[in-house]
Amino acid sequence: MVRRPALLRIPALPRPPLPGPPAVLQTLPERFTSRLHDERTAAWLGMALGASFLTAFATGLVSHFLQHPPGWAQWPSRPVNLYRVTQGVHVIGGLATVPLLLAKLWTVYPKLLRWPPVRSAVHGGRRLLALVLVGGALFQLVTGVLNISYWYPFPFFFTTAHYWTAYLLVGALLIHVADEWPKVRRTVMTRPEDAVGRRAFLLTVAAASGTVALTTVGEAFSPLARLALLAPRRPGVGPQGLPVNKSAAGAGVAAAAREAGWRLTVTGRVEREVTLSLAQLRALPQRTARLPIACVEGWSAEATWEGVRLRDVLRLAGVADGARVRVESLERGGLYRTSDVAPPHWRDPLTLLALGVNGAPLDLDHGFPCRLIAPNRPGVMQTKWVHRLVVS
Repeated sequence: MVRRPALLRIPALPRPPLPGPPAVLQTLPERFTSRLHDERTAAWLGMALGASFLTAFATGLVSHFLQHPPGWAQWPSRPVNLYRVTQGVHVIGGLATVPLLLAKLWTVYPKLLRWPPVRSAVHGGRRLLALVLVGGALFQLVTGVLNISYWYPFPFFFTTAHYWTAYLLVGALLIHVADEWPKVRRTVMTRPEDAVGRRAFLLTVAAASGTVALTTVGEAFSPLARLALLAPRRPGVGPQGLPVNKSAAGAGVAAAAREAGWRLTVTGRVEREVTLSLAQLRALPQRTARLPIACVEGWSAEATWEGVRLRDVLRLAGVADGARVRVESLERGGLYRTSDVAPPHWRDPLTLLALGVNGAPLDLDHGFPCRLIAPNRPGVMQTKWVHRLVVS
C-alpha cells in the first residue's frame, strides 16, 4: 500500500481584535458609580446655567450697545445708574457662574467618554452641538476673567471676540434646550432617589457661587467693599477715593495736562468757535452732580462732581439741539481717546465738564484739568483730559 504524504498543518493565525474602545474606557461602568453623574443632577445644574448665561447675554448686549451704539438707537441718560447695575450683574453674575459650569461638566463628563463617539448622524450632530456649547461657555468665562484681571495673553481683541461668541453660545444653548427639554421636564418631575446626597451636592455648588458673588459684589456696592477680595478695583481705593484704570503717566498726558496754556476748544459745525481757558471755565456757572464711574470690568464708585454743564458750553458756540458731539482727550492714542455724546446725554443737566471731585480740584489721574462725566455711560466713555469738543 502506498502511503500518502501527511498534509502540512499550518497553525491558524490569531484574528486581529475588532475595533473597540480604548482600555481606559472599558472600565467606565466601574469608575463612575456616583449617583451624582445622573440626569437629574445635570438637569438642575443645566437650568441654573441656562438662566445665568441668558442673563449675562442680555446685560452684555446693554453694555455693548452703550459702548458701540448703532446708528438707529440713542440710549437715554436716565436712569442714572442703569449701566452701573446691568454691568455689575453681568460681571458679578458671570463670575458666580464659574462654579456652576465646573459642577455641570463634572456631572456629565462620563457621557463625553462613551464609545463609539458617534453612533448616528443625529448623535453626531448632538455631539457637535455639545462641543460648541462647552467650548463657547469655557471661552466666555475664561476670557471674561482674564479681562477683568487686566491680563490679555490672547492675540485677538477681547470685546469683539466676547460679543460674537455670545451669539454662538446662546444659539447653541437654545437648540440644546429645545432638544433636551422633554427629558429635563420628565427627569425633574420624577420622584428622586438618593435625594439627600444630591441636595447636598447642589447646595454646595450654590454656596460656592454665592461666595464668589459675595466676595465680588463690593466692587459695585460700597457697603460690602471690604469683602470684595476677588474684585480688581474697590470703591474708596485710589486718588481722591476713586479707583483709576489708566493714569496720566500711562496715557502719556501728564506734561500736556499741566501746561499753563491749556485751552478747551469748541469747533466743528457751530455758529461760532469758542476757546476757553481753565480760569474762564471756572468763571462760568458751576454745578454739582452725584454720579458713578461705572467700568466695563464691573466695578463702580460714586462721587460728587463739580464743573460746568456741557450744554452750557455748547450753547456758547450756538450748537443745534440735534447735534452730536465728539469729546477729544489730550491722549494721543488708544481706542477710547474720544467718545461721542448724543443729544439725550449732552442736553442732560447732570452731564458736566468736571473740574473737581468730592470738594477738591481734579487729580491728574482723574482727568485734570477737565473731564467728561455723564449719567448712564460706561467709564471708558467718561473721557479724561478733555481739550476739544467737535460738533457734527
